Amino acid sequence: MPMLVARRIECWEGDVSVVILIGRILFGLIFIGSGIAGHLMDTDSTVAYAKSRGVNEPRLMVQISGVLIAAGGLAVVLGIWTDLAALGLTLYALIAAFVMHRFWQDEDPMVQQIEMTMFMKNLSIAGGGLILCGFVAAVGESLGLTITGPVFDLDL
Repeated sequence: MPMLVARRIECWEGDVSVVILIGRILFGLIFIGSGIAGHLMDTDSTVAYAKSRGVNEPRLMVQISGVLIAAGGLAVVLGIWTDLAALGLTLYALIAAFVMHRFWQDEDPMVQQIEMTMFMKNLSIAGGGLILCGFVAAVGESLGLTITGPVFDLDL
């Protein structure tokens, strides 16, 4: 491992871990909020939207996805297998983008614009999730302010 990289990895304790924790909180909040407030507490509205987008078994899918994304968001925030949780949320964001936000199929220009924005938001979240997953797996146990270490080990 190059000396510069090794030196940087050894420095994750302290201030940088706080910055990463703040980033984990910001990343996880959208999933916790959407999972609990949208999918689980306002199930009927979310089911109606899912049904309008052609989702099979919309109530079941909304409830399952609500539990999974809330749990994944909480795992990222708390630092419990953060890399695996980030990867799962990345997959969810990609699936949601291509299943729920198919803007290219909408005819109403306003709906098309809203769905395109949501599609692009999900792609951006997926990118952030991949970065988080790779970063945590590369830094490993030296990243502070987590409950567990990573599941994956990316050797630099």
